[in-house]
Amino acid sequence: MPKYNTIAVFAFVSVNLVAILILARDRCGLSKCITHYLVAMAVADLLVIFTDVILFTMIPFNFPGTYLDTTPAVSLSHVLLSAATDVSVWATVSFTFDRFVAISCQKLKTKYCTEKTANVVITTVSVVFCLKNIPWYFIFEPEYVIDNVPWGGIESVSFCTDTVWISFDTLCIILTPFLPFILILLFNALTIRHILVASRVRRKLLDHSKSENHTDPEMESRRKSIILLFTISGSFILLWMTNVVYFLYWRITNTYYYTGPHDPAYITEQSGYMLQLLSTCTNTCIYAVTQTKFREQLKNAVKYPFTAIGKLLK
Repeated sequence: MPKYNTIAVFAFVSVNLVAILILARDRCGLSKCITHYLVAMAVADLLVIFTDVILFTMIPFNFPGTYLDTTPAVSLSHVLLSAATDVSVWATVSFTFDRFVAISCQKLKTKYCTEKTANVVITTVSVVFCLKNIPWYFIFEPEYVIDNVPWGGIESVSFCTDTVWISFDTLCIILTPFLPFILILLFNALTIRHILVASRVRRKLLDHSKSENHTDPEMESRRKSIILLFTISGSFILLWMTNVVYFLYWRITNTYYYTGPHDPAYITEQSGYMLQLLSTCTNTCIYAVTQTKFREQLKNAVKYPFTAIGKLLK
């Protein structure tokens, strides 16, 4: 594993840990339900990095022949990775729907956009997708057996031929990421439509008002919430787009082999994979750019070690 890759992984893990710690302190001026969704996304993203990059890549590359190379460990790692990816994606969908309700459905807002509902939704999503990914444990066969110990993992022949497995694979692909793509685009479109209508109405009311102070606290609060919503969901769509487009190309053309590392299909596949992993650390940057109080907490976290050392020296 090249040194710069190790540094990149450390950076990815660090930014998610920082986001979790800052958001968990609940001092960013966000509602508790928003905070819970953001923490859930950060935890799921951290698990994706841990399983995909560390368990699947770093440890086997640097320490070959460990227990992680056995077939049961490979199978379990695949289950964990698939579950973490699903939870990360659907936590984003849940957050998008929560903001859609908060902005567009005022009657439902008081009942749905609560800390209790957020906890129920996050728990349900986590449990459902953990259970949904259990079958992945049974698709792998050992590449070879030494002293009755199965090593490595390759997809079984039945996974590619049996109707049940093909249906399961198709369902997984629909659930992540095609359905989330559609839902996020739909909720955002409906949210934008509601915002445009509401903004026109409120602007007319302000124009007719004789008050010199046209400050609208409600619209300002909505504006901040909208910026956070659109940057998170927009980042998700952009960073997953290459992966989705490649999958459609792969399915339509039945491209299963590459001519080499310079094959455009191979480059596109690896680029999509890289961008998908990058999506696991962009949310922290989004918080830092869009949320003033998050930036303040981040600055305090960076300054804290130096402040503590300065107090000790005194």
